[in-house]
Amino acid sequence: MTLAAGPEGDAGAPLRPLRRLRPRGRASAAVPPAGAAVLPPTPADPATGDRRGAVHHPARAALRTPVRPVVDHPTHPPAPPASRRPGGPWAAWSPCTPQECLPPRTTTGTLRLARRAAALLVVLAVAAILVPVAALCGARVLEPVLRTLHRAVLRAAGVRLVVRGGPLAPADGRGALVVADHTSWIDIPALGAIGPVTMLAKREVRDWPLIGALAARTGTLFVHREGLSRLPDTVATCADALRGGTLVGVFPEATTWCGAISGEYRRAPFQAAIDAGAPVRPVTVAITTPDGRPTTAAAFVGEQTLGDTVGRVLRLPGLVCEVTVGELVEPGPRTDRRALAARARDRVRHPRPAATATVV
Repeated sequence: MTLAAGPEGDAGAPLRPLRRLRPRGRASAAVPPAGAAVLPPTPADPATGDRRGAVHHPARAALRTPVRPVVDHPTHPPAPPASRRPGGPWAAWSPCTPQECLPPRTTTGTLRLARRAAALLVVLAVAAILVPVAALCGARVLEPVLRTLHRAVLRAAGVRLVVRGGPLAPADGRGALVVADHTSWIDIPALGAIGPVTMLAKREVRDWPLIGALAARTGTLFVHREGLSRLPDTVATCADALRGGTLVGVFPEATTWCGAISGEYRRAPFQAAIDAGAPVRPVTVAITTPDGRPTTAAAFVGEQTLGDTVGRVLRLPGLVCEVTVGELVEPGPRTDRRALAARARDRVRHPRPAATATVV
């Protein structure tokens, strides 16, 4: 967990034909050069007599086409092979940077930013009071409180949550490994809003002001990502939680990618599912503009701070987070973690269409 439609203002301004300068005095008829295309006079609008609002000749219309097309996703060089990445093949790494992956920062929405920031602070203040009390009362009280708070976070940020598919938990009450691609801080409250998910998070999150304390209170599993020596402990901790019937949420890419390009899945969490005999629940999280276009505006990448990525979202008119809950992937008796990770990745990135959609 570390963490458009086209970029705002991406389309170029239309070209305007140059104004002709008329000579002073008597107007003279201009003779076009030989071979030049002659445009017919612009017809007047029959309703108003205004030539400016009339239908133009195709040649004139061509002058008004954008110089650059609107690009839904920024593009950048593909990710190099694991052996050539900084830090080696085991280090958490992503090629995504704010310069290459994010649209230009909007300069509007200052009042919207202030209003939503105040609402978010209120939600966090309420959470700081309610979560410790609910945790003392047990899971039957804590789980609905957490779902309500996660939904409140999304609403305060101007994000509409749409859920497709069934619940996260298996119908037989078993635990499950909930896996999804990771692009934004929005992914975490989106998962928490539809189920009692215990997230597997990097240890650094524990040190974040307020958020780290709340994460610890809700049972987040903090792990060290550096070094292979700690990997068996991480797998064992995750497997124990799955055996106890917990929904363990993990982002197998190990860090955030912008969504225009995605990372490989780490296999260690899937070994925990195999050891515990628990199924994998693939979940697809798609963030779009209100009119349905993909966007990277909410991505949390590179050297971005949490405050920067949250501020970008709060300034936008709105976003839609669509969560598609896929069918369970059961590990077979001879399934290895490589094959299980590949099956889960394919289900996450190529979800089957769900019949029903619910606005949460």
